[in-house]
Amino acid sequence: MKRCLAAVAAVTLLTLAGCATDTPVATPSSTESAPAGAGTGEQSKFFDQTDYDNELALLDATATGPADKPWEQALNPTLVDTTKFKKAGPYKICFSNAALNNPWRQVGYKTMQAEVAAQGDRIKEFVHVEAEGKDQKQIADINDLLGKDCDALIVSPNTTATLTPAVEAACQTGLPVIVFDRGVDTDCPVTFINPIGGYGFGHVGAEFVSQRMKPGGKLLALRILPGVDVLETRWSAAKVAFDKAGVDVVGVEFTDGDPAKTKKIVDDYLQRYGTIDGVWMDAGAVAVAAVEAFQDAGKPVPPINGEDQLDFLKVWKEAGLTAIAPTYPTYQWRTPIIAALRILDGQQVSSPWKLPQPTITQENLDSYLDADMPPLHYAMCGCTDLPGYPQRWK
Repeated sequence: MKRCLAAVAAVTLLTLAGCATDTPVATPSSTESAPAGAGTGEQSKFFDQTDYDNELALLDATATGPADKPWEQALNPTLVDTTKFKKAGPYKICFSNAALNNPWRQVGYKTMQAEVAAQGDRIKEFVHVEAEGKDQKQIADINDLLGKDCDALIVSPNTTATLTPAVEAACQTGLPVIVFDRGVDTDCPVTFINPIGGYGFGHVGAEFVSQRMKPGGKLLALRILPGVDVLETRWSAAKVAFDKAGVDVVGVEFTDGDPAKTKKIVDDYLQRYGTIDGVWMDAGAVAVAAVEAFQDAGKPVPPINGEDQLDFLKVWKEAGLTAIAPTYPTYQWRTPIIAALRILDGQQVSSPWKLPQPTITQENLDSYLDADMPPLHYAMCGCTDLPGYPQRWK
C-alpha cells in the first residue's frame, strides 16, 4: 500500500488542528516564496506520477458491484484471498478513528454506526476509539485495541507516515486490519478502502475552473494545511492542471479551515488585484465563506469548486454560481464494516478497494439538494436506506 492516498474532507473552525502533522511538508504557504511563473511553486513531495496517472484513469473506469450501492462497488478490483481469517460469528469489530473533528467525519461516522446497526445480528460488539486528531494518542489507541480480543481492526489513520508502524504492528498480530479514508505506507493490511482519491479530486476541480476562467485571468488557490497525503495530492494534481493551462496563480494560501480567515484572505487578494477570476479549493468546508467574501465586496463570484456539503450546494443553486463539486463520498464509511464481515467470512475482497468518486455538476445539482437536511450534511452519505435516517444525521 505504498504511496496510498487518503482523504481529509472539509475542516471547520476550532477543529483543524486534528489534521495537522508534527512536521508539515511540501507546498509553500503563499506565493511570496514561490518562483515566478504560474505561481504554483514546487511540486509536492507526495506527488507520484504513476499514482497520478492511475487515479485519472479511474475517473473513466466502470465500477463492478451493485448499481444502487456505490459503497459496495469497486473500480478495477484485484481480489485477495482471506480464508485464513475465516471464523464463526457474531464478531467484535474495533475501530481506531483519527478524529471526529469536522462535519465530513461526523457524517461519515454516523453512517458507519448505522451500517453496524443494519448488520446487528452479525456484530456482537462495536468498539470505537477516537484519537482526537493526535498521532500519539492513536498509536496508543491501536496498541490498546490489540489487547481487547477484536476479531477485526479498522483504522482511519490521522497521518500517513507516523501511523504506519502502528498499523504494521497490528498486522503482525495476525488480526485482519482494514485501513480506509487515509492511507499508510505499508501493504500489510488486508485492504485499503477509499474512493479514487486526491489526484482525481484536485484534477476535476482545477480542470473545471481553469477552463472557465478568462484568458490570462488570476486564480487564488485556497488550501487547508500541508502534510496530509490527500490534501497534498489534491493540490499536486491541481498544480499540474494549472501549469499545463498556463493559469496565473496569484496566491496559494492556507485557510486553517477557518471561515473568517478565508474571508480575510479573499478580501486581501481582491484589494491587491482588484479582481480574482477563479478560485480552487482542496476541500469544501469554507467554500461558502469564500463565496460570501466576493459578495460582501460587491464582486462577481468567479468559477469555483467546493464539495458536496449542502451549504455550498444551496448557495451554488441560489446564487447561480459557475461551480463544480468533486467529492470524497462519506458513503465510504459503510464499506469497512462490510469488508470486515466479508473477510471474517473468508470471502475475497478487493485490495486496494477503490470506490467510485462522483462529481456534482450543474446538470445533476438538483438531485443532490435536500432542504430537509442540515447545512453541514454531505450529499454523498449513501445513508438514506440505513436505520435511523434521517434523524440520526440531523
